[in-house]
Amino acid sequence: MENTTAKNDLVLDVHEVPAKKSQWVLLSLQHILAMFVACITVPLIIGTSIPATIISAGVGTLIYIFLTKKKSPVVLSSSFAYLSSMGLAFSLGGGNNYLALAIGMAIVGLIYVIVALVIKKFGTAWLFKLLPTIVVGPVIMVIGLGLAGSAINNLTGMNAGDYNLLKILVGLVALFVTAVAAHYGNKTISLIPFVIGMAAGYGTALICTGIGYAANWDYAKIIDFSPIVNNFTNIGLNSFIGYDCFAFLQWNNGAFEWGQMLTILLAFAPVSLVTICEHIGDHLNLGGVIHKDLLKDPGLDRTLMGDGIATAVSGVLCGCANTTYGENVAVVGVTKVASVSVIITACIATIALGLFTPLMVVVQTIPACVTGGVSLVLYGFIASSGVKMLINEKVDFTVSRNIFIAAAILVAGIGGLTINFSIAGQAVTITSTAVAMILGIVLNLVLREKKEACCDCAACKAAEAEAEAEKTE
Repeated sequence: MENTTAKNDLVLDVHEVPAKKSQWVLLSLQHILAMFVACITVPLIIGTSIPATIISAGVGTLIYIFLTKKKSPVVLSSSFAYLSSMGLAFSLGGGNNYLALAIGMAIVGLIYVIVALVIKKFGTAWLFKLLPTIVVGPVIMVIGLGLAGSAINNLTGMNAGDYNLLKILVGLVALFVTAVAAHYGNKTISLIPFVIGMAAGYGTALICTGIGYAANWDYAKIIDFSPIVNNFTNIGLNSFIGYDCFAFLQWNNGAFEWGQMLTILLAFAPVSLVTICEHIGDHLNLGGVIHKDLLKDPGLDRTLMGDGIATAVSGVLCGCANTTYGENVAVVGVTKVASVSVIITACIATIALGLFTPLMVVVQTIPACVTGGVSLVLYGFIASSGVKMLINEKVDFTVSRNIFIAAAILVAGIGGLTINFSIAGQAVTITSTAVAMILGIVLNLVLREKKEACCDCAACKAAEAEAEAEKTE
């Protein structure tokens, strides 16, 4: 990748450090703010540990930075792409199946490492042949739109068993403030629209809850303060330092059976191939920002291994998958600060924040309707990124094969086509995302691109006759 702009337009290059400690702290804080809301939204939706997820983001990023020789300023945090897969695994055996989540993340990490080794040996052509844009784009759209029901249920209060108009109001405040901050905000505000949107939603929820308590009106009591109350009821070390928040301490909570392995494999493996393609795209994007070819140095094999191993470790710590965060790539692009040292500092601070229980219990009081309102945009962003990919790659929808491939993926995925069967008495489920992706891959292989119609000139007739003669021989 050649530099298209001046190499020195970066304020701080990858291996440079800020001159002042105060500047160092502020630059690191910016990265934390950029990833924080999206990071905590995943465990809020799934029901896993928020502190452990935040800690895993810091630990995972440090693993990535170490494996990439401190050459790539990437931040890893919880992935939305695996929400459906995680939800399925977590619900196996009656729910709270942290061991199933960890196994799913281990499968993802193993696939990343295998693909990294194959890419190192054979390059990337085979991957893009198996998963061209016409397959990956619609699958990403399915991942985003397939989560729409979850966002609506959180927004309306249906997940809690009651439809609540005040919760909808609070969620819509979070939505609109997020959109306004992103669209009209200056450079700083536009980097953290979700922080501002969720803060506005939480503030509105506080007002409603205050009215509810003042008027003894349960309908308006949107915020549940029990996490804060419970944390300080019997004060101990864990009230301030959350050392027992990790997923591996809760592996016995769910009824795990080895017969569930195939269901877990089929839930996570297809999505991992899609996120590998996203990984490549993110690194191409970041490489353009910092004027370096990250696919060559440190190399795609190292970046994939870093991402995959971080996800496997994250599965043990919190049960969530990790992924490269576009929000933090945007921070690098806007600030022109590509310093890996800044990101390392942000990781250490993130781990410390995750262990700081008083802050974490406050985060746990964020109402589902607030995350639901923000999720209307977040999930839409996932779906829109699939559309953007199709546009950027100029996929031609006047070609019938492209329409058939996209149509099958979208309808099967959004419609919820799952395949259920049993092996040796053990129920196995292939998720709708996996089914949609498999259909897309098969159709892409079966429906080959047609050759352009030949003209009727003598040269073309001669070439056609020669080709037929070769076939006969």
